[in-house]
Amino acid sequence: MMTPCIEGVTTNLSELIALRQHIHKIPLFSTPQRRSLLLGHHHARLRGRGVDFDQVRPYQVGDDVRHVDWRVTARTREPHTKIFHEERERPIYLLVEQSPRLFFGTQRQFKSVLAAQAAALIGWVALEHCDRVGGLVFSQHQHQEVRPRRRQHSLLQFLQCLAQANQQLAQPLSSTTASSTTDSLSFALHRTREVLRPGSLVVLLCDERALTDLAEQQLKLLGRHLDLLLLPLSDPLDHRLPRAGLLDFTEQDSYLSLNTHDRSVRNRYRRYAEARQQRWVQLAHQLNTPHLPLSTQRGVIEQLHDYLTSTLGA
Repeated sequence: MMTPCIEGVTTNLSELIALRQHIHKIPLFSTPQRRSLLLGHHHARLRGRGVDFDQVRPYQVGDDVRHVDWRVTARTREPHTKIFHEERERPIYLLVEQSPRLFFGTQRQFKSVLAAQAAALIGWVALEHCDRVGGLVFSQHQHQEVRPRRRQHSLLQFLQCLAQANQQLAQPLSSTTASSTTDSLSFALHRTREVLRPGSLVVLLCDERALTDLAEQQLKLLGRHLDLLLLPLSDPLDHRLPRAGLLDFTEQDSYLSLNTHDRSVRNRYRRYAEARQQRWVQLAHQLNTPHLPLSTQRGVIEQLHDYLTSTLGA
């Protein structure tokens, strides 16, 4: 029996499966007609016959005569041949946070739902591309892992874990869980380093606020041997406080009161948010990896489509 969900607040397996019909809108990988966001990452080191043009070089004995570049040959009066990248399948590992800090949203969906939907979309796209798909769903006290395989059953198993973790967020938190300060992202990244081989692609979907010093260190270690795609999630309220008077926040025995009419409070809050965003930008630059921040303001299909098509010039 399929568990019902509250639109924008929780999701379920049927919704994550239904996203498969939209994979043609997400140009994540290369085709003969389109350059990929991951071009340069998703190719074998061997050069040979493939779908993506690499370069022209002087003809060598054994080259396929069908790939002779006759224009260059006529211009230089020496035979030249076209060389292509040879693509290969590889593991795609979806690292998806489903912690209580993601169970929040002021716009069209909660961050936890946005993370689940983005992971499902990318998983379906990767499977369609004949890659092996798996991943790890993590929170403070638990993680569920599915090893990458090139089978629909494995992706469905992962999506089921993701849907279950998402719906558990709607359950009341115990005092132990609510007060936890575990760096769950660092643990998940460490686990990823243990199970993946070099050349795999790790797609990280986590709260924008999750990037600690330890997590950043783990990401840099991962980036030495693995490809990364960073998708930090945020809500507009993470970046700016509204002028709403005195706001009171409570969590177990903790209490915080903010006077949002105070301009200095709002400015300080905004500067902290800008620093978090800039930290992700700098990290992506250091790792030379794509960075696609997602917001609860817009649907995930629209965001991924617009970002990828504008990046690729499609």
